[in-house]
Amino acid sequence: MKQSIPDTRTCDCFAHMYGNAADNPAGEHCYPTDIRDAEWDAVRQMIPKPAWAEGRGGRPEEYCHRDILDAIRYVVDNGVKWPALPVNYPPWKAVHRFFTRWRKQGLTGEFHDRLRAATREAEGRDVEPTAGAIDSQSAKGTSTVAATTSGYDGGKKIKGRKRHIVVDTLGLILVVMVTPASTGDREAAQDLLFQAARRHHRLRRVWADSGYTGMLVGWCATALNLMLTVIRRSDGQTGFVVLPKRWIVERTFAWLTRSRRLARDYERLLASSEAMILWSMTMVMTRRLGPRRKRTGPVPARAPIPAQRVA
Repeated sequence: MKQSIPDTRTCDCFAHMYGNAADNPAGEHCYPTDIRDAEWDAVRQMIPKPAWAEGRGGRPEEYCHRDILDAIRYVVDNGVKWPALPVNYPPWKAVHRFFTRWRKQGLTGEFHDRLRAATREAEGRDVEPTAGAIDSQSAKGTSTVAATTSGYDGGKKIKGRKRHIVVDTLGLILVVMVTPASTGDREAAQDLLFQAARRHHRLRRVWADSGYTGMLVGWCATALNLMLTVIRRSDGQTGFVVLPKRWIVERTFAWLTRSRRLARDYERLLASSEAMILWSMTMVMTRRLGPRRKRTGPVPARAPIPAQRVA
């Protein structure tokens, strides 16, 4: 009979304090995506408390929450398949169950929103934004994408899905929605802006590109009390030109595409695609909340360079 090896590491996650994580110690790992100590100190209290830790029933966690988060971040950043997780992480099935449970219960969005509020406060901003920007991005879908949730974007000539986001002036996501690529920007913007106005009551102005013109501008003013400002390109512009306010949301898409899992859409469900986007943004925000500490000790001396022999 296999005996459990006690976990001697000091960890203050819920699974170690109240669960059974000590019975399943994880191996040592140190990947660039792992949560550093400074990040963990900043975000530990923002992790949603599981039901079993509050006495509301459910099975206690068997693996360290920090290790689980590290494993999910590894998948998102490196774009590997779930079964391809390194062996020194918890079993991939346990990590995937955690990812799925958080998605279904809305805990991924809750964790993301708490990080966004803390990031805005750290930047000297109010928790609730008053302005934002909206845009969309088409991504190619793979064979794992269901045909019913896929489409063809005639403008970009891409078959797959389309990501619609509303961000604040810092580039942090307020609302995200994934649709088939055949969905028009104005069509998706109604649901997206409605969600943004309902969740963020102080939101009053949103900047957009010329793809959001037409009756949408008037609808936002009357139905949502929201000013939708369309920023157009001038007729004489050629090549790439940075447009005011629109670059904010474009920069957010650049942050997202650093995660290789988002280079294409691999998810079977639209909800999983949205969750992957939120997980990618959590990595951006935790890096801001827990910056890398600078070296404080003495700089190690370099070995002397041997003199070259003259012939």
